[in-house]
Amino acid sequence: MIDEIVKETHDSLTLNKINDNLYLTNKQIEVLDRYDIEYKNKTIEELIYEIEDILNEDDSYSDLEEVSIGLSEFNYYHNTKK
Repeated sequence: MIDEIVKETHDSLTLNKINDNLYLTNKQIEVLDRYDIEYKNKTIEELIYEIEDILNEDDSYSDLEEVSIGLSEFNYYHNTKK
């Protein structure tokens, strides 16, 4: 039972290369698919912008907000020159 939970958690957090500019977890992909948000041909910045645009219209999508936060953090730590 615990092994299944650990495996499911690991699988949901594994990064998948979508294109040269974007990596998403299975969980993020599920949320984006749920809201019919196209992500395969976008940069991480374009995707964040689109999600934030949706959240500005209706901020009740907590799962979508979680994706936006995760992408923003990933983008900062991996793509910002420090």
